[in-house]
Amino acid sequence: MRIVVSEFMSLDGVVQAPGGPEEDTDGGFAHGGWSHPFFDPETVGGAVDDALTRAEALLFGRRTWQTMAAAWPERAGDPFADRMNALPKYVVSETLSDADLTWDKTTRIPGGEAVARIRELHGKEGGDLLVMGSPTLVRTLLSEGLVDELRLMIMPVLLGGGKSVFPEDGAQRTLELVSTVTSSAGVQVSTYRPVAAGR
Repeated sequence: MRIVVSEFMSLDGVVQAPGGPEEDTDGGFAHGGWSHPFFDPETVGGAVDDALTRAEALLFGRRTWQTMAAAWPERAGDPFADRMNALPKYVVSETLSDADLTWDKTTRIPGGEAVARIRELHGKEGGDLLVMGSPTLVRTLLSEGLVDELRLMIMPVLLGGGKSVFPEDGAQRTLELVSTVTSSAGVQVSTYRPVAAGR
């Protein structure tokens, strides 16, 4: 399976709490919901819809899974929500128990086994394993060379700090730009793929 990461991102690389004020206030983050003024159904919505359409399963970190699990089951009847609810889901967590997995078709991956288990999924035949949000998990996946594609919706706003998906390990990682489109609100929807070493 290809591992595809889809992120709403500020111009200064922040992905924290794009959806709402209380989504993630870690570190005193006060800009929750910052993506809303830049979301348009055609360009940004189309990119999100395309990523979900291509997905065969979803992969989340704990916090993002809990946010999604609290929202999407209640929205049944909407085609996007129905697709989210129908797909198999994996959540990486040391703290959730199987009894906490109230969102249908969710499998827990213990944190200590995450890299090995995700590597197994990555090696299987199939469509995309889509990761949304989940910055801690995405940093690990990038560090381990397990991301096949980054789909970044880069919004024209500076947030001055917050969670990022990019590793800070000093390693250089070269990407190629596969496609880009600009929305009327100035959002750059850009798809990148890692360049193999030696290319």
